[in-house]
Amino acid sequence: MSSRSTQRQNTRPTMRDVAERAGVAVVTVSRVVNGIGTVREETAERVNAAINAIGYQRNEIARSLRPGQTSMTVGLLLGDLTNPFYASLAKAAVDVANRAGYAVLLSTADEDPEVERRAVGELIGRRVAGLIIVPDQGDHAFLDEVNAHDQVPIVFVDRPATGAEADVVVVDNEGGGAAATQHLIDHGHRRIAILVAPSYYTTGRRLRGYRKALRRSGIPVDEDLVVTLRRGTTDDASAATHALLTSERPPTAIFSTTGFLTEGVLRASQRLRAPVAVVGFDDFKLADMLPTPVTVVTSDTEELGRHAAHLLIDRINGVGTPYRRTVLPVRLIARGTGELGPPPRSRSQSQSQSQSQ
Repeated sequence: MSSRSTQRQNTRPTMRDVAERAGVAVVTVSRVVNGIGTVREETAERVNAAINAIGYQRNEIARSLRPGQTSMTVGLLLGDLTNPFYASLAKAAVDVANRAGYAVLLSTADEDPEVERRAVGELIGRRVAGLIIVPDQGDHAFLDEVNAHDQVPIVFVDRPATGAEADVVVVDNEGGGAAATQHLIDHGHRRIAILVAPSYYTTGRRLRGYRKALRRSGIPVDEDLVVTLRRGTTDDASAATHALLTSERPPTAIFSTTGFLTEGVLRASQRLRAPVAVVGFDDFKLADMLPTPVTVVTSDTEELGRHAAHLLIDRINGVGTPYRRTVLPVRLIARGTGELGPPPRSRSQSQSQSQSQ
């Protein structure tokens, strides 16, 4: 392989590369890319085909930077912005970045791998100094290719990424799941259901904590009480809760693994007027103001954003330590719903079952 070919593999494709592939002048490529001047339609199609084939991306900011100047912008790529969790995380990260002199470009992928890949490419194309990403469930090996030339520092937050190495900041999801379940066990419950949002890293670890707490207490896991939803919506959680509470052997307690799911559990149990203990993961507004305040396992979401932003700025400034995995603690806030004991009949049944074992 020639030295020129080797060099091409290690650098971002340029307009000259596009021009060579399309068999046109560089100025023609520039006109197509920037939408200026006149180019014949068939020539423009050839140029666009070459752009797509070699993965050329226009640097939106490079033209405004002096030689050697570093962008003072960072990218923040999040999940669903209607989720208060991500809004809180973003606000804290932006505050830290702004204090360090960085502007923030905010984007969202909403759990779509193709949208995420395009968003990452666009942010890197804008010469951001670093990226904070809430990764989706897909394979992130593509980052090695997209980021090969620029080597933009990346920090993953809330979840690690598959196929890519970088700094990671998460909360203790497994420990929180175990704490929620153990709390219900300590209040006399043996039939504890769990509602799991689609198998993201976070809720998967919370389910693992649920299983661990039951095993530790000598309670067999009843798979009929482990409900994995197709979507993590309030309506899905409400329907699943209705089905559980109207079954032949309903649970006496429910652990819901996200704030949206907790809302659905509360709505369904209220409509049925069914006495059921509830512990949710993630706090939400007015949870402490309901007729029976909601017991939750919660983390400091703003600290999650702050910590990720500080890590990223360290990397931008050249801190060369090995990649770090930071796990932030969670805490259980006992307010009322998680302290309800099982109905007397369920309690006596549980005791009879324990004696027969």
